[in-house]
Amino acid sequence: MPKQAANNGAGKHKIGLALAGGGPLGGVYEIGALIALNEALEGVDFQDVDVLVGVSAGALVSALLANGISPQQMARVFIDPRPGDPRFSPLMFMQPAFGEYARRGLSVPWLLVKSTATYLRNPLRNGLLASFTQLTQAIPTAVFDNQPIERFLADLFSNRGCTDDFRKLKRELYVVAVDLDTGQAVKFGDPTANRIPISKAVQASTALPGLYPPVDIDGRSFVDGGLKRTLHASVALDAGVDLLFCINPIVPFDAQLAPETKDTRHKKLVEGGLPVVLSQTFRALIHSRMNVGMSKYDSQYQDAKVVLFEPDRHDSKMFFASVFSYANRANVCQHAYQTTRRDLRLRREELEPILNAHGIRVRDKILAQRNRHFSQALADSDEVKDMGLYKHRTTNALSAALDRLENWVGSAPRLARGRPRPGRS
Repeated sequence: MPKQAANNGAGKHKIGLALAGGGPLGGVYEIGALIALNEALEGVDFQDVDVLVGVSAGALVSALLANGISPQQMARVFIDPRPGDPRFSPLMFMQPAFGEYARRGLSVPWLLVKSTATYLRNPLRNGLLASFTQLTQAIPTAVFDNQPIERFLADLFSNRGCTDDFRKLKRELYVVAVDLDTGQAVKFGDPTANRIPISKAVQASTALPGLYPPVDIDGRSFVDGGLKRTLHASVALDAGVDLLFCINPIVPFDAQLAPETKDTRHKKLVEGGLPVVLSQTFRALIHSRMNVGMSKYDSQYQDAKVVLFEPDRHDSKMFFASVFSYANRANVCQHAYQTTRRDLRLRREELEPILNAHGIRVRDKILAQRNRHFSQALADSDEVKDMGLYKHRTTNALSAALDRLENWVGSAPRLARGRPRPGRS
């Protein structure tokens, strides 16, 4: 039975955040939405909530938040760097899986021998095509290598103030992936699975089949957590949160609600060809599963409130943008920022009682600025002005030297007590 959400003592509310998948573009959308929420809501900072749950792209954003990295800081690195800021290259996530290609290629001669032997043992019974289906084992499982994702995060979390260890975090973080051999979801960060480095868990949760290879962890193969559910909000609700914010960047497109346009794809999705048809099918499947889960939360978690933010069903900008595109990230971030701000204004009457009950207030002055750009939120953020987010190797080395110096200073009194005084033998 699911746990009922409960308060942590009188007046103390437990707040959570669940982020869905959606490819690189989905992650950018979530950053834009979080920037809007962070500046428009007083009484909550999303890098400091009690429970964080992430799936796929949402796992990466959640892991950064859990390490105290704000959405504004993420935007500086991933979307809108200033002169002199560290620049993130999306190419690290699009490196061909040469190791996977080589391993599968080397298996071809042996598989060919096995297939030929199978056919020759009984040509009539086995058949040519059936005998040689074993060659499909030589097909690579992925196009790109996801190891750079793990290395990027491991390097980032090696900075002072960050950690790659679930057990050392100040808040609860759950990264969801799916065990390929059992089809079961696994919650990394749970007491039974918190020894795995956060960076490795995120690599597993973002391993979308066909795009990235399954990730081996303790002899088991893991793939994208979105295969079971797109949001996994129940993980946070089971952790006892009273108020859960959810962000889902992927929704099916409703062509009947779309505004008039010369692009026939907006009215007849079939005109967009196979990619558009597959995109709509994928979105409809995962969104329907999410809706089924959300409909049960009111009865299963009667003491908890769930607030969902997602694009409009007629949002053609999000639907026709490739979820794996990175070139349009600034526009997507701004679109998410404005969509979320508009959602807060339109749902003000519904949301305000829920937010107020948890000590959260809406900043009217911020929402009143209809044409506000997310870059203004970055400029207004004191954290960003001196963010120190992604230090270079030289700075990391300096940090390590400072740690050693602190340890030495701490041991100095003991050394002094044991050192002979001058003039004594």
